[in-house]
Amino acid sequence: MTIRQIIDNITDFDTIIIHRHIRPDPDALGSQGGLKELIKATFPEKRVFAVGEEDPSLKFLVEMDDIPDHLYEHALVIACDTANYPRIDDQRFNLGRKLLKIDHHPNLDNYGDINWVNTEASSTSEMVYELYLQGREYGWKLNDRAARLLYAGIVGDTGRFLFPNATERTFSYAGDLVNYSFNRAEIYDGLYSMEEKLMRLKGYILQNSKLTPEGTCIVQLNKDLLKKYNITASETSRLVGVPGDLKGIRAWVFFIEENDHIRVRLRSKGPIINEIAAKYNGGGHPMASGATVYSWEEADHLAEDLKQACEAFNKK
Repeated sequence: MTIRQIIDNITDFDTIIIHRHIRPDPDALGSQGGLKELIKATFPEKRVFAVGEEDPSLKFLVEMDDIPDHLYEHALVIACDTANYPRIDDQRFNLGRKLLKIDHHPNLDNYGDINWVNTEASSTSEMVYELYLQGREYGWKLNDRAARLLYAGIVGDTGRFLFPNATERTFSYAGDLVNYSFNRAEIYDGLYSMEEKLMRLKGYILQNSKLTPEGTCIVQLNKDLLKKYNITASETSRLVGVPGDLKGIRAWVFFIEENDHIRVRLRSKGPIINEIAAKYNGGGHPMASGATVYSWEEADHLAEDLKQACEAFNKK
């Protein structure tokens, strides 16, 4: 019923503005951009926009639209891949006529006039493809541009289909999408190839990573270190999976210092970490989350919480 309501609302509105979460990852951009292209292919007469701050490292996937406030007055707003409304990029989302939520994170914040949340989906991009499958009954069309973005989103959130969230359904949908005309090699190169400076920082992380008795790894990247390697905080997202190959690791955290806060990226191979992220101004998946702290002392507290979560997991 919820999917049918989303289809009906998209059909009814002439202006549709699509948002996603701050600090976008491939699934955020894939679901946002893929939904935009899906709607445009089906309803070429509609005005459809994707908004939010650009991430230079992911600009090869999709570029954002710069739109004035007045377009929101009669618009349907859709937030993709965003668990709680403070993390929606571009806070003008509340200026629209109606707000829809499409997401696969735990539903901690039940915002929106209609919300479709499926925590069993590998990604929000997978959900957008499912929206298309149900929309075909009403004449919906998927083009090569939409397929490319949805495939990229699925690849990103499943770690190239290596994570356990990649289900039989995920592989089936991905199999459908690769029948469209787009360059898969370009997607993989764009998502996973590294510049030399990133490779050098990766070497630093490997040389300085230590595994605690509980199975945690703490990576601290302060401003001086980022300056030394000429790397932005956003670019470090390419390296967050590096400690995952350590034998015996349970969970790990990256602390990346910015001007007025410290960005936190959490990953796990068992312990639930999104509850820790929620405690520190963040959220996400049980095995992949993000947060924000405002001092290295607060970062130490988060690291201690992560160690305790790993210790409790080890006792099970």
